[in-house]
Amino acid sequence: MTRVHDGVTKLDRIDLKILSRLQHDGTLSQRQLADQVGLSLNACWRRLQRLSSAGIILGTSSQIDLSALGIDLTVFVMIRTRHHSREWADRFRKFVERQPEVIDFHRIGGDWDYMIKVAAKGIGGYDNFYQRLITGFDFDRVTGLFSMEAIVDNRAIDLVRLSASTAGSPSRHAQIEISDKEAAP
Repeated sequence: MTRVHDGVTKLDRIDLKILSRLQHDGTLSQRQLADQVGLSLNACWRRLQRLSSAGIILGTSSQIDLSALGIDLTVFVMIRTRHHSREWADRFRKFVERQPEVIDFHRIGGDWDYMIKVAAKGIGGYDNFYQRLITGFDFDRVTGLFSMEAIVDNRAIDLVRLSASTAGSPSRHAQIEISDKEAAP
């Protein structure tokens, strides 16, 4: 049962089933979801509310085949900057967030400072993004890594296996408690 103790959300096997089903099909009705995880409609609704209130379920979206829309190029843009002030980072973040080609945007460690995943209509679409990116920002280095094939893309995470492999690891976030006995809904 989803519950909060000392600010930590605790999840059980039924919560993981709910989350797994939603990862695979966010269009399930609450009735379908309740049937699939073995709960009454009301019990399922209460769990969904708790998972949403805890910030674990953030919303629902649909996956779209971008290549069917002519958006057929994926580029991972790696950026190293000379600037590390909060003001520069905020201005850069706001710029990147406004770009329609951007799918993902990460501040990273290692040899690079940022990684941006871009989806574009061919090399011309990417070049339009690239020209906007380098105008107005002084970077140390920018490179694009072009995806030849998406081998694993937007995969749902196997929460049960993941929770078993991280059992005992300290966390200030959600804790997963799995026992042979299911908690009451």
